[in-house]
Amino acid sequence: MSLSKNLINARHHLVFLLGLSVAFGIVFSIEQRQFTHDLAADLRYSEQIPAPKPRPLTAQERRWAEVAWQYFANNTQASGLVNSVDGYPSTTLWDTASYLMGLIAARRLDLINASEFEQRLSSALDALAQLPLYDQQLPNKAYDTRSLAMVNYDNSVNERGIGWSAIDIGRLLVPFNILVWDYPSYTDQLNRVLARWDLAPLLQRGLMYGATIANEQTQYVQEGRIGYEEYAAKSLSLMGQDVSQALRYTDFLVFEQIDGVEVPTDSRDPSRYKAHNYVVSESYILDGLEFGWDRISHEFAWRVYQAQYARYQRTGLLTAVSEDNIDRPPYFVYNTVFSDGKHWNAVGDDGSDAAQYKTLSTKASFGWYALYRDQYSQQLLTEASKLFDPDKGWYSGKYENFDEINQALTANTNGIILESLLYIQQGQLLNIGRIGPVQLAQKEE
Repeated sequence: MSLSKNLINARHHLVFLLGLSVAFGIVFSIEQRQFTHDLAADLRYSEQIPAPKPRPLTAQERRWAEVAWQYFANNTQASGLVNSVDGYPSTTLWDTASYLMGLIAARRLDLINASEFEQRLSSALDALAQLPLYDQQLPNKAYDTRSLAMVNYDNSVNERGIGWSAIDIGRLLVPFNILVWDYPSYTDQLNRVLARWDLAPLLQRGLMYGATIANEQTQYVQEGRIGYEEYAAKSLSLMGQDVSQALRYTDFLVFEQIDGVEVPTDSRDPSRYKAHNYVVSESYILDGLEFGWDRISHEFAWRVYQAQYARYQRTGLLTAVSEDNIDRPPYFVYNTVFSDGKHWNAVGDDGSDAAQYKTLSTKASFGWYALYRDQYSQQLLTEASKLFDPDKGWYSGKYENFDEINQALTANTNGIILESLLYIQQGQLLNIGRIGPVQLAQKEE
């Protein structure tokens, strides 16, 4: 069944959606049974931490949301797409997803009216339907937001493209799932986007594969490490795709003791598999905000968060780490709890050491606060709440090693902040399969 047909079914067939929800439960139940006895016994800490109840935003939080939306107001191109970085006319599918999630949040928080929401959403979907595809199969990793041309990461035109990212595609399908369920009038436009995609080379034996170029030939490489792999697979699963192996938490699971906390890590060796095994906040935060954690991801997120709290207790440095753009070379840094065999490792895109550019991440601070609202996340939020320009949006963070703000402004940071604030007000953002028949009937009306 094609992805576009699954979208139609997602809107019209409650049985299909409930079946997917049950399938999720089966997958996670199987996963849990495969855990060792000791690990199963340890899956108790997060259960003591209930999800905070939704509440109205305070006046200050609404102002924070307005600041985040200002980034998108400033960076929307005539094409309908938004710049990934302030003033830089390029984007990825990941950052386009952050825009769409920010747009949905802005409407639900009444930052924009229905007319602006409809115009922006229609324009963005029209642009996505026009994108040239890599190998005529799937969206390229990067596009010029003005011309919609496929580009390299330096935004120079590349007519063939540079490949696709399975993780980015999975991320884009999160707002697509929300749109088809809650805004069904856009189903036809979504179909025009998805009908052009060929997912066959992306999904192989229940795993997700990205495409890259080696010796001018397309090379397919398995994508995703623990945290990001399961997050991206969930939206593909909701579209009826076989990601059964990608959803398995346990295949390469190893626990690494970091500051006294047993943190879930991925055992795949970067030197062998040609992919880094970053443990960061973002994948777990997005999973919680959007899907609502399952039992395992709840526990894993709690451990990743607790390790950051433990580092703060040991060093006195407020710690909320994630990948972020920075305002100086190398311009993008993975600030991690663990990667490439090292605790609290910070590296650039090319794997080079970037320890001097460790930062407190603004989006991670907002995300952890939204999900836990405990004393430590309040401390993170208090520090991060200073990191903005009211006319430009939220900065990416603050450097640990020198008293300076990381003044990079990005769609991803501002989109995740809007998601976090919407979560505070309404709870998890994606509710497919969790809605009852009476509520469904009301929605259809």
